[in-house]
Amino acid sequence: MAKRVGVDKWIFFTTLLLVVVGLAMVFSASAVVAQERYHSPYTFVGKQAGWALAGILFMVFLMSVDYTRYNSPRFIYPALAITTVLLVMVFFFRDSHNTHRWIRFGGFSFQPSEIAKPVLILFLAWFLHTRLDSMRDWKHTLLRAAMIPVLFIILVVRQPDLGTALVLAGVTAMMLVLAGMEWKYLAAGIAVALPPLAVLLFWVAWRRQRMLVFLHPDTDPMGAGFHINQSLIAVGTGGLMGRGFMEGMQKLFYLPEASTDFIFANIAEELGFIGAMSIVVLFVVLGVRGLRTAYRVQDPFGRLIAFGITTAILLQAFFNISVVLSLLPTKGIPLPFISSGGTSLFFTLAGIGILLNISKKVE
Repeated sequence: MAKRVGVDKWIFFTTLLLVVVGLAMVFSASAVVAQERYHSPYTFVGKQAGWALAGILFMVFLMSVDYTRYNSPRFIYPALAITTVLLVMVFFFRDSHNTHRWIRFGGFSFQPSEIAKPVLILFLAWFLHTRLDSMRDWKHTLLRAAMIPVLFIILVVRQPDLGTALVLAGVTAMMLVLAGMEWKYLAAGIAVALPPLAVLLFWVAWRRQRMLVFLHPDTDPMGAGFHINQSLIAVGTGGLMGRGFMEGMQKLFYLPEASTDFIFANIAEELGFIGAMSIVVLFVVLGVRGLRTAYRVQDPFGRLIAFGITTAILLQAFFNISVVLSLLPTKGIPLPFISSGGTSLFFTLAGIGILLNISKKVE
């Protein structure tokens, strides 16, 4: 019998703390730009707060929905169909910065690739949990399991959004390994994926430039290297304690995407090493408790979902922070719960709601 009757309070309150910190830092990073563009410093944080409220309410709702309800073709097949249609629909909408990532209706917009993450996790959990004893069957289990992830990845790459595609690929690989896939099949999958990845990185001009700038950041400081150089300046000037909340200088039209992809650089500048490491610690706490839930729940379906949701959040946080610190080439991946972006925040909170429901069943 499961002993817990309530949700994991560590996951719940850590999530809320990350959301609150995110709202504060989005306001700090965007207030001046919002005032300049829209004559109100609250434009961006107001939208983010609206998404945060909707996401928290949805999270609380999903906490009370038994996760086993998702373990049915009646849920999985429509979810896959809707997600695929949405990923295709983005190409029929006006592009933004030469990308097709958004579906827009009037003043409302959302990013279907964010929906693809939880849907992919639920599909893999549903497909794999009854096939744990046949993970050596590459033809009928592994190949079939990989078909939906590959479809989603191709559509996301075409937007183009290589960062999110890599997150989808990473989560897929780790869930397959957790389900019992042998390492030789993982190595074979990586070997198959490397040539097209190399083409995407080195044969696409702007990505090749990013790779060269990553290796030599000083070669084009006012061009391709501008983002990462400004990010490193922000991180470096923060010191131990930071300049103080709202006192950062790089966000004042120097650091691009200060409230989205590079918000961690603004955190490091204003809150210093201590503030930045506090954010890392919160993600570590969330990761430990999420993986603990995955380890302790007895149901294989629940275990795979909990593992997938937790690793997806940790992968995104790792990629985002690594880009800010110039440990990885620049990729457009938001910092979960913190970066400005309503769709990402909403569906990440939805994933936490499912994770919290699973945490009720741990032994």
